[in-house]
Amino acid sequence: MIATWWQAQSARDQRILKIGAVVVVGVLLWAFAWHPLGVERDLRSERLDQARRELAFVRASAAEIARLRNAGTQTRADRQGKSLLALADASARSGGLDGVLKRIEPVGPRSVRAGFEFAAFDTIIDWIERLAREHGVQVSDFSADRIDSSGLVNARVTLEDVP
Repeated sequence: MIATWWQAQSARDQRILKIGAVVVVGVLLWAFAWHPLGVERDLRSERLDQARRELAFVRASAAEIARLRNAGTQTRADRQGKSLLALADASARSGGLDGVLKRIEPVGPRSVRAGFEFAAFDTIIDWIERLAREHGVQVSDFSADRIDSSGLVNARVTLEDVP
């Protein structure tokens, strides 16, 4: 049936139909193969660029973290021979927490726990930040119970000396 119809067409019509078929096949190949591959390539290129930017950010952040960690480590020598227990006690008392520091005890060879009652939350946070910045001490556990709406808390802080 198709062969009979094809034979019935003139040579000029057959040539036009062949050219049309080649064009249609080319357009279909472009639409269903080449174009989607190009779009996917562009998307993957954008993802790769984003991943490279993120990797550069992570590397820069890691360098900054190492620098800050080393800065804290270097200042540990400024303790003048004080243990973590003595350092925490002295710094809390000199940092405005003298009357609210109720207990301080060793928890392990490199950690101490401090308990505060009716302490200003902001003052405790400032004390913790100063210990971390100036002496490389980290908080491994922190809990606080609000006393009232004036910013006072009962808090327990566990500090660790980072090797």
